[in-house]
Amino acid sequence: MTNKIDPKLMRDLERFGLKDACKCAHCGNCTAMCHLSTPDNPFPRRFVRYIQLGQRDKILSSAEPWLCYYCGECSERCPRGADPGETMMVLRRYLTSAYDWTGFSRRFYTSESFELVAVAVVAGLVGLALWFFNTGHPNWEHADVNSLWPAASVEIADLVMAGILSFLLLSNSYRCVKFIMGDLLGKVPLRIYASQLKHLVIHGATQKRLGECKDRMPWYVHLLIMTGYATVFLMVVVLLNGLGSEGWKFQRGWPEYPLWNPIRLAGYYATFGIMYGTTYAILGRLKKSRPAYKNSHATDWMFLILLQATTVTGILIHVARLVDWPAGTYGLYAVHMMAAIPMLVLEVPFAKWAHLAYRPLALYLVEVKRQYHAEASAPEQTAVAVSPEQGRA
Repeated sequence: MTNKIDPKLMRDLERFGLKDACKCAHCGNCTAMCHLSTPDNPFPRRFVRYIQLGQRDKILSSAEPWLCYYCGECSERCPRGADPGETMMVLRRYLTSAYDWTGFSRRFYTSESFELVAVAVVAGLVGLALWFFNTGHPNWEHADVNSLWPAASVEIADLVMAGILSFLLLSNSYRCVKFIMGDLLGKVPLRIYASQLKHLVIHGATQKRLGECKDRMPWYVHLLIMTGYATVFLMVVVLLNGLGSEGWKFQRGWPEYPLWNPIRLAGYYATFGIMYGTTYAILGRLKKSRPAYKNSHATDWMFLILLQATTVTGILIHVARLVDWPAGTYGLYAVHMMAAIPMLVLEVPFAKWAHLAYRPLALYLVEVKRQYHAEASAPEQTAVAVSPEQGRA
């Protein structure tokens, strides 16, 4: 990456929510008190300085914005009110848009009207698809979604959508790797990439660094939302498809599994995790109870609203099936899909859900670079340790 001064950087970041970076006097208090900042990866002061100096390239090539989990303690302790925690959040939004080759993410983050229109358009298209592509012969005696929208057809649509979203997210993730690794991308041996994969798995599954912050409650909430949604995804898209008709019977037909069946219990856990986590976050943002909730971006609200709407409608579908109410089941299923699909299509590759991929990926690449530099410096250290006399001997 070149080192150029970009005088338009700060104004550009203001479109992503930047407000108080100019207040920073670089006392270093935020970096000194951060539990996650290290001498090798200091933040957030250094990145506030990059913003003030217009160092766009240095920001693009850095992994540090993803190492911050926004506990907000640095913002509370800042003597100038510069809100460094929110500044790091702004950089994550900016980097998400930089990784996205389609340009959609940038529009999504910088225009509330575009965000609302995008959600409305996708929801509308889903509603039209459900209206036009159905059997036309619903079962009005018993609630049976399969009688109106056959499971096999929905499964094909699921797989197509999963393929498109995977391509977008993986291609954007590759751009993330290119930005962070730079010239080292092709120089690092494959064995080093392979040896550090455990960090990608651990951080992707647990986000454990968030648990190292002083206040662990955000970690618990984050885990509930993440594991809850991951459970739903695995049940609906992966496991239940593999279970064939029995799997689809649980998802969309009459619930015949006993109460203590593991699949049913997993569904109830997922429902509880998402509902508790999203409700906690929504109330926190309304009350501004934590530093991270005081500057909520429009995309934060949209993510929580869509996720909770998807969960609530899923609960109502379950109730409608239990009481065997066909009309309610079919109507609620349509509303459920009109909330769930916009959330997947817009959030997974372009916004909040993408952070779940970029953060562990950045942590993994930090370890890859650390291992590479450690091995590269080892021969030099050995050479220094051997004296000329020892060498002649």
